[in-house]
Amino acid sequence: MTAFVITAGHSDADPGAVADGHTEASEAMQARDLLAAFLRRRGHHVITDGSPGVNLPLSAAIKLIPMGKVALELHCNAGPVSATGVETISLPMYKALAQSISRAVAGALGLRVRGDGGWIDQAQSARGKLGYVEAGGLIVELFFLSNPGDKAAWDARRVFALEALADALEQWSA
Repeated sequence: MTAFVITAGHSDADPGAVADGHTEASEAMQARDLLAAFLRRRGHHVITDGSPGVNLPLSAAIKLIPMGKVALELHCNAGPVSATGVETISLPMYKALAQSISRAVAGALGLRVRGDGGWIDQAQSARGKLGYVEAGGLIVELFFLSNPGDKAAWDARRVFALEALADALEQWSA
Protein backbone atom coordinates (compact mmCIF):
# COMPACT_ATOMS: atom_id res chain seq x y z
CA MET A 1 0.00 0.00 0.00
CA THR A 2 1.33 3.40 -1.00
CA ALA A 3 0.43 6.73 0.57
CA PHE A 4 -0.54 9.45 -1.87
CA VAL A 5 -1.36 13.09 -1.21
CA ILE A 6 -3.99 14.37 -3.63
CA THR A 7 -5.00 18.01 -3.35
CA ALA A 8 -7.23 20.34 -5.33
CA GLY A 9 -5.93 23.59 -6.73
CA HIS A 10 -7.27 26.87 -5.43
CA SER A 11 -9.82 26.71 -2.62
CA ASP A 12 -13.31 27.51 -1.47
CA ALA A 13 -12.13 31.14 -1.19
CA ASP A 14 -10.23 31.28 -4.53
CA PRO A 15 -12.04 30.01 -7.64
CA GLY A 16 -8.98 30.10 -9.91
CA ALA A 17 -9.83 30.20 -13.61
CA VAL A 18 -13.47 30.75 -14.55
CA ALA A 19 -14.98 29.85 -17.93
CA ASP A 20 -18.57 29.40 -19.04
CA GLY A 21 -19.80 29.26 -15.44
CA HIS A 22 -17.26 26.62 -14.38
CA THR A 23 -14.52 27.28 -11.83
CA GLU A 24 -11.11 25.70 -11.68
CA ALA A 25 -11.50 25.14 -7.93
CA SER A 26 -14.72 23.17 -8.40
CA GLU A 27 -13.37 21.08 -11.28
CA ALA A 28 -10.14 20.35 -9.38
CA MET A 29 -12.02 19.38 -6.23
CA GLN A 30 -14.27 16.98 -8.14
CA ALA A 31 -11.19 15.46 -9.82
CA ARG A 32 -9.41 15.16 -6.45
CA ASP A 33 -12.39 13.37 -4.90
CA LEU A 34 -12.68 10.90 -7.81
CA LEU A 35 -8.94 10.19 -7.99
CA ALA A 36 -8.78 9.68 -4.21
CA ALA A 37 -11.71 7.24 -4.40
CA PHE A 38 -10.07 5.28 -7.24
CA LEU A 39 -6.78 5.01 -5.36
CA ARG A 40 -8.49 3.98 -2.11
CA ARG A 41 -10.44 1.27 -3.94
CA ARG A 42 -7.09 -0.05 -5.14
CA GLY A 43 -5.93 -0.31 -1.53
CA HIS A 44 -3.82 2.84 -1.21
CA HIS A 45 -3.77 5.30 1.65
CA VAL A 46 -4.84 8.71 0.32
CA ILE A 47 -4.54 12.02 2.14
CA THR A 48 -6.53 14.94 0.73
CA ASP A 49 -6.78 18.62 1.50
CA GLY A 50 -10.40 18.40 2.52
CA SER A 51 -13.30 16.03 2.81
CA PRO A 52 -15.36 15.45 -0.34
CA GLY A 53 -16.80 18.76 -1.46
CA VAL A 54 -14.38 20.82 0.66
CA ASN A 55 -11.27 22.49 -0.74
CA LEU A 56 -8.80 23.93 1.78
CA PRO A 57 -6.27 26.69 0.97
CA LEU A 58 -2.82 26.11 -0.49
CA SER A 59 -1.13 26.56 2.90
CA ALA A 60 -2.98 23.48 4.20
CA ALA A 61 -2.17 21.45 1.07
CA ILE A 62 1.56 22.20 1.29
CA LYS A 63 1.70 20.88 4.85
CA LEU A 64 0.41 17.50 3.62
CA ILE A 65 3.12 16.89 0.99
CA PRO A 66 5.59 15.04 3.26
CA MET A 67 2.88 12.52 4.24
CA GLY A 68 2.85 10.76 0.86
CA LYS A 69 5.25 8.99 -1.43
CA VAL A 70 4.02 11.41 -4.06
CA ALA A 71 1.87 14.53 -3.80
CA LEU A 72 -0.26 15.85 -6.65
CA GLU A 73 -2.23 19.05 -6.84
CA LEU A 74 -4.87 19.02 -9.56
CA HIS A 75 -5.60 22.13 -11.61
CA CYS A 76 -7.22 23.25 -14.86
CA ASN A 77 -5.19 25.45 -17.15
CA ALA A 78 -6.55 28.64 -18.71
CA GLY A 79 -5.45 30.80 -21.59
CA PRO A 80 -6.54 31.73 -25.09
CA VAL A 81 -9.47 29.65 -26.32
CA SER A 82 -7.09 27.90 -28.74
CA ALA A 83 -4.72 26.72 -25.96
CA THR A 84 -5.02 22.99 -25.37
CA GLY A 85 -3.35 20.06 -23.72
CA VAL A 86 -2.07 18.53 -20.50
CA GLU A 87 1.07 19.36 -18.55
CA THR A 88 2.60 18.61 -15.18
CA ILE A 89 4.85 21.09 -13.39
CA SER A 90 7.53 19.70 -11.10
CA LEU A 91 11.11 19.84 -10.00
CA PRO A 92 13.55 18.02 -12.35
CA MET A 93 13.76 15.01 -10.02
CA TYR A 94 10.12 14.18 -10.90
CA LYS A 95 10.42 14.71 -14.66
CA ALA A 96 9.74 11.07 -15.61
CA LEU A 97 6.72 10.85 -13.33
CA ALA A 98 5.40 14.18 -14.61
CA GLN A 99 5.71 12.99 -18.21
CA SER A 100 3.99 9.70 -17.38
CA ILE A 101 1.10 11.49 -15.68
CA SER A 102 0.64 13.94 -18.56
CA ARG A 103 0.78 11.19 -21.20
CA ALA A 104 -1.77 9.10 -19.29
CA VAL A 105 -4.27 11.94 -18.89
CA ALA A 106 -3.76 13.30 -22.41
CA GLY A 107 -4.13 9.83 -23.92
CA ALA A 108 -7.41 9.22 -22.12
CA LEU A 109 -8.78 12.63 -23.12
CA GLY A 110 -7.46 12.63 -26.69
CA LEU A 111 -5.45 15.81 -26.02
CA ARG A 112 -1.81 16.66 -26.66
CA VAL A 113 0.93 16.84 -24.07
CA ARG A 114 2.58 20.21 -23.60
CA GLY A 115 6.12 21.15 -22.73
CA ASP A 116 8.87 18.53 -22.64
CA GLY A 117 6.79 15.39 -23.17
CA GLY A 118 4.22 16.68 -20.72
CA TRP A 119 6.71 18.04 -18.17
CA ILE A 120 7.18 21.69 -17.34
CA ASP A 121 10.26 22.50 -15.29
CA GLN A 122 9.18 24.95 -12.64
CA ALA A 123 12.27 27.01 -13.46
CA GLN A 124 10.88 27.49 -17.00
CA SER A 125 7.27 28.01 -15.99
CA ALA A 126 5.67 31.35 -16.76
CA ARG A 127 4.25 31.13 -13.25
CA GLY A 128 7.68 31.23 -11.61
CA LYS A 129 8.33 29.43 -8.34
CA LEU A 130 5.31 27.62 -7.01
CA GLY A 131 5.00 26.82 -3.31
CA TYR A 132 3.50 23.36 -3.91
CA VAL A 133 6.30 22.38 -6.29
CA GLU A 134 9.01 23.91 -4.10
CA ALA A 135 7.74 21.71 -1.25
CA GLY A 136 8.13 18.56 -3.41
CA GLY A 137 4.70 18.21 -5.00
CA LEU A 138 3.63 18.04 -8.64
CA ILE A 139 0.99 20.27 -10.20
CA VAL A 140 -1.11 18.55 -12.87
CA GLU A 141 -2.89 20.84 -15.33
CA LEU A 142 -5.57 18.35 -16.44
CA PHE A 143 -7.03 20.34 -19.35
CA PHE A 144 -7.74 23.92 -20.46
CA LEU A 145 -10.93 25.14 -18.82
CA SER A 146 -10.91 28.04 -21.30
CA ASN A 147 -10.99 25.69 -24.32
CA PRO A 148 -14.49 24.31 -25.05
CA GLY A 149 -13.02 21.24 -26.78
CA ASP A 150 -10.78 20.41 -23.82
CA LYS A 151 -13.71 20.91 -21.43
CA ALA A 152 -15.95 18.66 -23.55
CA ALA A 153 -13.27 15.95 -23.60
CA TRP A 154 -12.92 16.25 -19.82
CA ASP A 155 -16.67 16.04 -19.28
CA ALA A 156 -16.96 12.97 -21.51
CA ARG A 157 -13.85 11.09 -20.34
CA ARG A 158 -12.83 12.35 -16.88
CA VAL A 159 -13.33 8.91 -15.30
CA PHE A 160 -11.00 7.33 -17.86
CA ALA A 161 -8.46 10.12 -17.44
CA LEU A 162 -8.38 9.78 -13.66
CA GLU A 163 -8.17 5.98 -13.85
CA ALA A 164 -5.22 6.40 -16.24
CA LEU A 165 -3.67 8.84 -13.78
CA ALA A 166 -4.12 6.29 -10.98
CA ASP A 167 -2.43 3.68 -13.19
CA ALA A 168 0.54 6.01 -13.79
CA LEU A 169 0.91 6.63 -10.05
CA GLU A 170 0.79 2.90 -9.29
CA GLN A 171 3.38 2.10 -11.96
CA TRP A 172 5.69 4.78 -10.62
CA SER A 173 5.31 3.70 -7.00
CA ALA A 174 5.79 -0.02 -7.68
